[in-house]
Amino acid sequence: MNLCQAQSELRQLLSRVEPSQLPKLLDWIRSSEDLDELLVDNSKVILRSIADEIRESLPLDAMLPCEAIVQQKMQQLSRPTAHVDAFLYEDEHVDALCEVGRMSRCYCLKCGSRSTAPLDFVSHSFSMCELLFLFQNVLPDLSGRTLVDVGSRLGAVLYGGYVYSSASRLVGVELSEEFVDLQNKMVHKYGMNVRVEVGPLSTADVCTQDALLQNADVLVMNNVFEYFMEPGEQVRAWRFIMQTFRKRGSLLVTVPGLHDSLQPLQEALPAGWVEELPVDYNVYVGKDADPEDLRQIHLYRVL
Repeated sequence: MNLCQAQSELRQLLSRVEPSQLPKLLDWIRSSEDLDELLVDNSKVILRSIADEIRESLPLDAMLPCEAIVQQKMQQLSRPTAHVDAFLYEDEHVDALCEVGRMSRCYCLKCGSRSTAPLDFVSHSFSMCELLFLFQNVLPDLSGRTLVDVGSRLGAVLYGGYVYSSASRLVGVELSEEFVDLQNKMVHKYGMNVRVEVGPLSTADVCTQDALLQNADVLVMNNVFEYFMEPGEQVRAWRFIMQTFRKRGSLLVTVPGLHDSLQPLQEALPAGWVEELPVDYNVYVGKDADPEDLRQIHLYRVL
């Protein structure tokens, strides 16, 4: 059954519901967790299995010693902020860790008091709901195309692209050799190495990857520079990307949007480089999906 057929049958079903019960039924469709099991397929099972394995090999904050600059930048934020990797920790995991005191959603405004406020959480990975949204609602069919993930870190975009898209080549660019080794371990264990590449090429600075970016059909950048580079280095990287990623019709996915990334650096978006494409954010991809997080995903097309 395709979408049009399903919509037709649903309309027929709703037309037979008692008018007084229709609002309750629609509210149940929007909010009930009973329908979530329909979204759990083999692809999500694979992603959860990978996440389970990676959690065992990393500390709770999923940060490595080589990411000291990230810790420093987070401590400089105006509000207390914790790194909780959204690919590794779904809401149920966070709730369970809070219950045993290993994690908290709040911080104390005055030590020893009950005056608390919510912590800000930041993630350098897409959640599983966001991966589903990205590959099934934001991006078009990727058959025969090459996707490059800048700052692939744990490899979430590569794994998501493998199970949710038909991209012929998925390449991660990652500076940390430890994270490259971790990604390679998962890629080979789950038989993704036919389409996924994480290797010596990917441990280089993105500014050395001219050929890779020039031939990429899709470029994904999720919180890629702000926490990992000083402003001057961020400007250098952005200028390289804006000068190199130029193949007409190629797609760029950024979190946050380009304006939010470039404005703090006082860097201008080149006229005529890209145009932003509309994204339908009103799509249900699971109870753990945060609508505000989905709206941080922006899609652009190279002109």
